[in-house]
Amino acid sequence: MCGRYTLSKPRAILREVLDNENCPELKARYNVAPTQTVPVVLADQNGARSLAHMRWGLLPRWANSPDIGYRMINARAETVADKEAFRESFRERRCIIPADGFYEWHKLLSGKQPYLLRLVTGAPFGFAGLWDRWQGPTGSVLESFAILTTTANPLVRTIHDRMPVILNRQHREEWLMPEIGVHALNRLCKPYPASAMEAIPVSTYLNNIAHDSLDCMQPVQLQGRRNLF
Repeated sequence: MCGRYTLSKPRAILREVLDNENCPELKARYNVAPTQTVPVVLADQNGARSLAHMRWGLLPRWANSPDIGYRMINARAETVADKEAFRESFRERRCIIPADGFYEWHKLLSGKQPYLLRLVTGAPFGFAGLWDRWQGPTGSVLESFAILTTTANPLVRTIHDRMPVILNRQHREEWLMPEIGVHALNRLCKPYPASAMEAIPVSTYLNNIAHDSLDCMQPVQLQGRRNLF
């Protein structure tokens, strides 16, 4: 699962994912949560990339109510090609969600300990995503997305059994190719190597989605408990 993530250095992240030096100025985000509107990267039929802002939680174009999107923040890579809510977007409307970290919670007897998971280098990356455009009965339009998840690598597995699909530069190029087939797409939906990632315990200050500051990412010492890593 992926339920929160970071966009802490948006200009550097967009420069990497958009592959463009002329990036818009965006506010840093330290605690992105479902239902919020955030930047995603799209590609047209000629491969030109552009930035759009969409709601997190995919709302299929055939849905009767926008409420269904609140439940579909993630799409499982193993079944996305077959699920009615996702299969058409998987074939035709893929996107990349710029990020530089994500959070997961480790269950304890006394509650849950949040961890920030990111690349050891601190480099930005992109999540594999799907998007759709819904039009309501009054003509209102809502564009939304879901993040693909896969089985967790050995590092993430100590905290949670799922993780988002993280794409490196080459895989981002392939993910946005309009002509790529389902078999090739499935090949991209693998767990990111554990050796390239780190997990950092952070404060439960993160738990409140109203908190969106650098404090969400600050490491903490685990009192009376052995660090997992």
